[in-house]
Parts: sequence; C-alpha cells; structure tokens
Amino acid sequence: MAARAFTVAFDGIEARLVEVQCAMTPGMPGFTIVGLPDKAVSEARERVRAALQAMSIALPSRRITVNLSPADLPKEGSHFDLPIALAVLAALEIVPKDEVDATVALGELALDGRIVPVVGALPAAMAAAEVDKALLCPAACGAEAAWVGAVQVLAAQSLGQVVRHFSGQAHIVPARAGEQPAPPPARDLREVKGQERAKRALEIAAAGRHHLLMVGPPGSGKSMLAERLPGILPPLSAIEALETSMIHSLAGLLKDGGIRRERPYCSPHHTASSAAITGGGKGAKPGEVSLAHNGVLFLDELPEFPRAVLDTLRQPIETGEIVVARANAHVTYPCRFLLIAAANPCRCGHMTDAARACSRVPICGEEYLGRISGPMMDRFDLRVEVPPVAFTDLDLPANGESSATIAARVAAARQRQEARFAGRPGLRVNADATGDVLEEIATPDAEGKALLLRVAERFGLSARGYHRVLRVARTIADLDRSETVRRPHVAEAVSYRLTAALAG
Repeated sequence: MAARAFTVAFDGIEARLVEVQCAMTPGMPGFTIVGLPDKAVSEARERVRAALQAMSIALPSRRITVNLSPADLPKEGSHFDLPIALAVLAALEIVPKDEVDATVALGELALDGRIVPVVGALPAAMAAAEVDKALLCPAACGAEAAWVGAVQVLAAQSLGQVVRHFSGQAHIVPARAGEQPAPPPARDLREVKGQERAKRALEIAAAGRHHLLMVGPPGSGKSMLAERLPGILPPLSAIEALETSMIHSLAGLLKDGGIRRERPYCSPHHTASSAAITGGGKGAKPGEVSLAHNGVLFLDELPEFPRAVLDTLRQPIETGEIVVARANAHVTYPCRFLLIAAANPCRCGHMTDAARACSRVPICGEEYLGRISGPMMDRFDLRVEVPPVAFTDLDLPANGESSATIAARVAAARQRQEARFAGRPGLRVNADATGDVLEEIATPDAEGKALLLRVAERFGLSARGYHRVLRVARTIADLDRSETVRRPHVAEAVSYRLTAALAG
C-alpha cells in the first residue's frame, strides 16, 4: 500500500513543494520518516500515531516508511504532521487518494487530533496556487491564507473534520480573507512642542521613504517624533500588505488571523545582535530589517549599536534585500524599510550646552558620532539637529499641524509617485529611483542645477550623496505639487544634507 500527500518546506519567504510519500510493506512493524527531517519532523510519527488512536484508527502491523521528497532538501518544523497523517490515511484507504493528491497541507497535530496553528500559511498558499492545488491548513491560519485568491483554502479544526471532508460526510466551508484588528490611533505630532524643522524632515521622509538621522540632547523629543511617524504614513497597499504579511507569517507574528494593513514599526534595542537585526539563527529566520519591510526601522541611540551591526545595514539599504548566508542555509529576504535613527551629540549628550558640557568638547562629539562609519552616514538622506525645548514652552498650547493634516499631504505625494512609476517594476517611491529614471524625474531647472553643482563642488558630495539630494528634492517638489524640481526644492534638500554638526 502506498500513497502521497503534498506540503511545503520554507526557503526564506519561498515555499518549496514537498511530496510526502508513504509506503506500507511487510516486515518488522515500525514507523520511519526519512528525507532530511529535523527533530520536530522526526517526532511527527508519535503525534500522528496518537492523533489516529484518538480517532480509533490503529496502524497496521507493517513497516511504515514516509519519505519527504526531494530528499536532499532540509525539512524543518511541526507543520509536516498533517500531510504525514494524510499520506498514512490515504495509504490505509480511509480517505480518497485523489482528494489528498489535489491538496497541499500543513499543520501540527495535537495528541487528541486537533490541528494546531503553524507559521507560513500565507507563503504555503502562494505555493499551492502555483501548482493549482487546494490548501489545507489549521483553522486559525485560514483568514491569512485566503488572501491568495487563486487558491481554495480549507481551514480545519481537527483531523477528524479533515477525514469527514475528504470522505464526503461533511464538507469544510472555504475560508475567507481577513484582516487583523486595527491598532489604536497613532500618537499625534501636535503633541510634540516645537521642533518644526524635525517635523518637516519627518514629512519628507514619509513621503519619499528617505532615511533620516536626528541628533540632539537627551529629552529633546527624538523618540517622540519617531513614535509618531506611523501616524503620517499611508496604509499598506494590497501588494505591500501581502509582501509584509508573508514575512510576518514566517516569523509567527500573525496571531489574530488575517493580514495587517498598518505599516510595521520595529525598534530593536542597541544591544541587539547582528543575527537579530539582519536575520539568522535556527532556520535563518528573518531579522528586524525584514520585519520592517514596507515600514519603519527605528534605531535609537545609534552610536551605541556595535559598528559591525550598523555596517551590515549598508548593503540592504541600497539593494532592498538581505542575503542570510549560513553553513546550512542561504536565503534572501526583502527589506525595503524607512530607516529613522536618533543619537545624542556626544556621550553625555550636552555638547551644545555650554553650562553642562564636559571639558572634552568638541573632541567628545567627534569621537562619539565617529562610531558611525562614513559610508553609513552617507546613506542618510536627511540629517537634522533637534535642539532642546525650553521648559517654559511645555505649558504652551499645541499649535502645530496634526498628524492627519500631514498624512494627507504625504498620501497625495505618494499618489503622484505611484502614477509616475506605473509600469516600472521595482519602483514605488522616489527613494527607489536610480540612473536614467532619476535623471528623467528629478533633473532640476537651470537655477536649481547650478546651485546643486556649486554645493557638490564646495562640500565634496559623493556620487551617492549627489543622487540622494536629487531624490529628496523630487519629493519636496511632490509635496509642493510641482512637476518641476526648482531651486527652492534643491536648496531645502541640500540644507538637510549639510547640517553643520553632521556634515561629516
């Protein structure tokens, strides 16, 4: 007796189809799983045996061999339980072989036969759609998997329900796509007193996905500003939501069913390791840069991060993807994020206050910010100083613009960019533009170009810096509803690049 079922093995965000072959042959009774299974997969035989016994199904006194093909692909995770059980049930002719053969399954089995939620349902649904098969998954994962509209998603509570479905006794109603509950309202920028220049820089960063570095003494409001950035960002588009949720599905972060529409906001501590930031560990899981894909990565106390960790961000910032290479894994994750960083001007933080600064000024500031390498600093499109706010100003009523007002301008600028880059794969915002495309969309008028050339020569801008100024100027023009990049737009972009304390 022989049968097969199908499931997936994860290689980054890609789900690769795996054929689960089951053979029952005469010989010493036993249950063996082969095909490079890890410990969790090898233990599946005990969970499958207990789940079948809970349904009063006894395994025959035969040699049962389960092969996971391709045999040279490592298999990790408890989601192999359900497809192994289906292959066994099909071999026993309890469920029709053709029904099982037309399904991709994943799910962990409890000892009483319940199907426990697992990670990766959304990438698995994508793989099932590619081979024109239905997806069978745990009930808690159905809402997220159903977002792949090209596949029928069967979300089951228990193995018994699966058996009744395949045997025609009681069909499982296909799952419907769902969304995670909306988060509480974001904090409002009106709550931040003063700091109008920093707020303007946040608006530009949000509109064009330009990386921003804020430097100021403790308590000046750097973290407050960063925490309010999600409130001015537009919600994820359908494509962006699918991309982001696939990564979060693999990381097990989709707890409430369905996918998320709000942009992710990740804020790792400065003690985080390189593997935590870029990805790695067992199975080369996605790191913070990938979890922040299409969202915000906020690095507070930037100089306190190990320099080796910061320098690992240099390549992902440019390419929009991170390659996690390990001895037993080599996977690629997308990571197009908006990087917001905050730093004190020196170790004590009071370099700009003559009454409180130490005797080592300005050397202490040069040494402290010098922990950030020049190439890393060059990747910040916007650099702003955040001065302290006088305590007498804290009692004044809020008089700045609300997050909703700024968000409307950001959304309008994003819409212009979406229309501009329509039909150009890989280009969504101005920060993505390079080469001929950048020259086409961001070449300033004669006065603006003359100003930019003088600045580049006077301050020795690198080629990367020159192009980043052009991108920022294009975004400022979009916020100004201008089709042409003019001299005022270039001047404002240059001012953020050449902030005195940060020109480096």
